[in-house]
Amino acid sequence: MESVPTVIGVDVGGSRKGFHAVALTGAAYAARLRTSDVQELAHWCRSVIGAELVAIDAPCRWSSDGRARPCERELMQQGIFCFASPSRTAALSHPSNYYGWMLQGEALYRELEASHPLLSGLPAPGLPASGAACFETFPHAITWHLRGGNAEARQKRLQRRALLEQAGIDTAALTSIDWIDAALCALAAHHLASGRPCRAYGEPASGLIVVPQGPLAVEPPH
Repeated sequence: MESVPTVIGVDVGGSRKGFHAVALTGAAYAARLRTSDVQELAHWCRSVIGAELVAIDAPCRWSSDGRARPCERELMQQGIFCFASPSRTAALSHPSNYYGWMLQGEALYRELEASHPLLSGLPAPGLPASGAACFETFPHAITWHLRGGNAEARQKRLQRRALLEQAGIDTAALTSIDWIDAALCALAAHHLASGRPCRAYGEPASGLIVVPQGPLAVEPPH
């Protein structure tokens, strides 16, 4: 019998907002966790949920030259708006800690590294990801791909919730945009874990952003 992958998506906030994480098993809602403790979240991913893949909405690499990373430039060339990640020095020196959430993301990648190393590339077409890993993803780009190029920031809560429901995911527990975005990241991880077509923007040295190819195929009833 084919195993059903369990995956996690993580919406990353600053130290006050914390992390919102949603687990899916076979594209069905399984569990959620909100915490500001990166070690607690990593333990939940590894030992409580036993996730195969962890998809994280935060940069996995800093800018090396102060300009947008290649993955971010490729997104913008595609017509998908995104912010440019700063250098680590710029993030640390920002007077209002504007990039504090990115530092939280960095801490999560580091905490997961031993059990879920950063994904360095996509599997061959039609094959699932092999082995536990984490990767960077981006809810706006996920929405853009799964909606065939139509992602409206002003409609993000409605559009993203609708995508989750079309995928057969129960959204009753997803009561905020943070939970919705975490679940959308998990949906991207589910696509990768189950061998569905995905796209990786960028290159490994400066960080990949991995998203599903669209449009969304409706899941069969569970």
